[in-house]
Amino acid sequence: NGDLLFRPCQEQRSFVIGHDGATTLSRDAAELFSDGATQLYVDMRGELSSTSQPKVDGTFTPSQVYRVQAEGHGCSDINFTRTLLRASGHEPDWSIAVSNQGLVLNRAGKEPQALPYLEEQLPEGRLNLSSEANGQRLELWLAPQRCVDGMSGAVQHMSAELRLDGEVLRGCAYLGGARND
Repeated sequence: NGDLLFRPCQEQRSFVIGHDGATTLSRDAAELFSDGATQLYVDMRGELSSTSQPKVDGTFTPSQVYRVQAEGHGCSDINFTRTLLRASGHEPDWSIAVSNQGLVLNRAGKEPQALPYLEEQLPEGRLNLSSEANGQRLELWLAPQRCVDGMSGAVQHMSAELRLDGEVLRGCAYLGGARND
């Protein structure tokens, strides 16, 4: 009936997505579905409530959407619960995974690098992660801003800027399951 249905990972219950005026979920989902996706992975926060609609278990009204994607691991991402944040970009391809154990920098054609890091929380929900190790300087700047991955169309809730030894690389980021904010 034109409604979006949400099914939590590893569950059979389903919920109608309620008015998402606080988010762009409906628009983002429509864009990904128009590219041929039949289902999406959505990481979001919100409120469950009962409903009188048949064949559903209630209504879920999102208050914050962290990411929407048609590709990737989604519910099967075994590292999500240990991840504090993940950032990535293209041209050249790069990604950073941050956990309580440290930061791992992945770049196309290079071995992954595990690095210690310092995190600084800035006003307006911004973050800065920095590291100086192995003769290189890394800074990752994150800002709460809707960001669309140009390759996959995935929508994430933070923009990312990686400064690596003077080179500036741009991308998107999201908070992981180990993060409480």
